[in-house]
Amino acid sequence: MPLDQQDVDTWKYDEAGKPVPEIEKEMSFVDHLEELRWHVMRALIAICVAGVLLFVFNDFYFTYVLYGPLREDFLSYRMFCRLSDFLGTGSALCFHPPTVLVQATEFGEQFITAVKMAFVGGFVLSFPYVFYEIWSFVRPGLYPAEQKATRWVILICSFLFFVGVSFGFFIVAPFGTNFLMGFEVGGTVNQPKMDSVISYMIMFTLPAALIFELPVLIYFLAKFGLVTAESMRQYRRHSFIGILVLSALLTPPDVVTQILIAVPLYTLYEISIFVAKRAQREYEASLQ
Repeated sequence: MPLDQQDVDTWKYDEAGKPVPEIEKEMSFVDHLEELRWHVMRALIAICVAGVLLFVFNDFYFTYVLYGPLREDFLSYRMFCRLSDFLGTGSALCFHPPTVLVQATEFGEQFITAVKMAFVGGFVLSFPYVFYEIWSFVRPGLYPAEQKATRWVILICSFLFFVGVSFGFFIVAPFGTNFLMGFEVGGTVNQPKMDSVISYMIMFTLPAALIFELPVLIYFLAKFGLVTAESMRQYRRHSFIGILVLSALLTPPDVVTQILIAVPLYTLYEISIFVAKRAQREYEASLQ
């Protein structure tokens, strides 16, 4: 029997006085697997639909999205030049990508890469619905108070995911591309393979999306008493050093660009402290 919203209203109480969904007692392990299978199937269908759409418009997708940071007219290059003029720093922040000739050296490489990236992009576009399906499976097993506390989790996680992708795409990717493709040793010419360029574009964006989910992760860890705001404050200096190291790895060896990366990441850490403090109060209240 599939689990729907009506099942949430059928609560019973255990010996500790906490409400327990009656459906959990009725559904077998196989029933849960069947329900999970349908959630996964619907999520995969959404990814496939978005992926097919991107594959149909693959020329635009590759030219202006995947290869966007390699283009001279990319938005970030123009905005950083304007920011440099506004701050009066001359051309300190104004830079342009080197000329990159992307090549495909393997049989069928362009087709295989186009199919693969269509579904990677399909996952990004359909992330809110994919997360909704996952959360729809997890949510009925939570207590009513936990359901109430997490009613905005889909919207928040989706928002942070897209902010992280945008941060990686418009900030990390241009600096990383400019440095890696502009670095030369012994007169060697950079002529990267198609698969190599795409792999780095994924590395610049998707990890940033995961990093921006930090406040949500901290909330749940603090909700179960695994992390406290005090411990995060105690290791604030260590985290700041870690953020600087991460910024140095993601950007060229330039102080200005490292600061541009480090400031948002450190701001995210401070926001996580505030989130942990609020979740910690809820955790302590549940113990009383």
